[in-house]
Amino acid sequence: MTIWAYGHHENDYPHLWSAAPPGVQQELIAADPDRYEYPKYVGHRGWVGVRLDRPVKWDELAEIIEDGYRTVAPKRLIAELDARHPGVG
Repeated sequence: MTIWAYGHHENDYPHLWSAAPPGVQQELIAADPDRYEYPKYVGHRGWVGVRLDRPVKWDELAEIIEDGYRTVAPKRLIAELDARHPGVG
């Protein structure tokens, strides 16, 4: 996950880029193209951009971040996360 401030990659607004499970990038962008976007350089890998200059849906953002972590993290770290928070993953 990467959080960018204003002016990064020609974006004049704060935004976050996160890995996403297969198909989620397309779902989010189709559902709310004013909030979600195809990020430069990593969009082709399935990452999704989230604009942070809009009202933030914090529960949804937390889910995007956790799903992104689970997409790229080694199995050992995912198992540690699941052990600390049973029933969450």
